[in-house]
Amino acid sequence: MLRKIIRLSKANNITSIADFIASRYGKSSVIGGLVTVISIVGIMPYIALQLKAISASFNVLFNYNPSGAGGPALSHDTALYVALVLALFSILFGTRHVDVTERHEGMVAAIAFESIVKLLAISAVGIFVTFTIFDGPADLFRQAAEAKETAHLMSMESLPGGYASWLTLIFISMTAILFLPRQFQILVVENVNEEHVRTASWLFPLYLLAINLFVLPSRLAGSSSSGPARWTRTCSS
Repeated sequence: MLRKIIRLSKANNITSIADFIASRYGKSSVIGGLVTVISIVGIMPYIALQLKAISASFNVLFNYNPSGAGGPALSHDTALYVALVLALFSILFGTRHVDVTERHEGMVAAIAFESIVKLLAISAVGIFVTFTIFDGPADLFRQAAEAKETAHLMSMESLPGGYASWLTLIFISMTAILFLPRQFQILVVENVNEEHVRTASWLFPLYLLAINLFVLPSRLAGSSSSGPARWTRTCSS
């Protein structure tokens, strides 16, 4: 399906998911505009969440608390400065040229490098938590099952809606990989060879498995009362 989408997009000079959907309905400008509005409205909470995550990470790393009696001042709003820096980066490396059909191989390389850095960073933290603070995954999960703070997280009942909610989240995540505007940009618009989809069909799921391998152990370790205490003892020693 992805290869067919890529072929159609190349044949019709498609530059966005709005263009693609509109082209399937006689290149309707009304449908294209409607999809554009829906995409903007739908992606804004996602962008806001990303900005919040970067800002919170910055505050944690630098032990910075901008809150005061009247809330964070404009000069202390790290999310605002993160947004400005990212906007400048996008202008310099993504939208300097007016030719919308031009591919941005440098931007794709930067995203690939970022993905590797994320994988290495999360794996390093996960390995440290699992094998240094705890005596392996068996010890971590055993203590998590015994601790009252995390025992409820070991069952599906901890998720509101149970299996139905879990399956719904998986389905939404699956569609997001295909239909988020930025995913469409990378998968389709920036594609230089449709055979790359064949490699991505096994490499991308493998990457998702690897980057999520230590998410649950780290989450359980951070939520249990013994985790922070053992973290302090390990770091001090």
